[in-house]
Amino acid sequence: MESRDRLGTLLRNLIDRLDGDVEQRYRDDGLNFRPRFAPVVRALAALGPTSIAAIARHEGMRHSAVSQTVAQMQGQGLVHLAQGADGRERIVGPTPALTAILPRIERHWAATSAAAAGLEAELPNPLAATLQAAIEALDQRSFAERARIHFVTEPSNAAD
Repeated sequence: MESRDRLGTLLRNLIDRLDGDVEQRYRDDGLNFRPRFAPVVRALAALGPTSIAAIARHEGMRHSAVSQTVAQMQGQGLVHLAQGADGRERIVGPTPALTAILPRIERHWAATSAAAAGLEAELPNPLAATLQAAIEALDQRSFAERARIHFVTEPSNAAD
């Protein structure tokens, strides 16, 4: 089986390894923080308390993914939710617990960025640029659409 036939498996393996190592560093530092929380925290740092939709737009993520992450963060006491102006919108804000650990998290982000630059230097092609190009290509035509073109249905069992 060629590597392109295992794209999803390879991507999950890469994410599991990267996130697992980063999360272990947080734990080693006594932080109850997950790598998937980082985009929400970055958006809150840039935008202040804001809606889930605004976080999703700011970080280029899906609304559902941000909503799930915010729910996990709320469960850990890192963010709080308030009703937005129209009653349907939820506004996410940092709790004092998140504000207190933010300087430590930012030091981890600096170390992670340096480690990522070192990893990219070892690769034949810049990984971040390749991933961004793949995301942009999928914005133009979804993976589902691409796969649909190649999908072969079962032959009909109807008699001729």
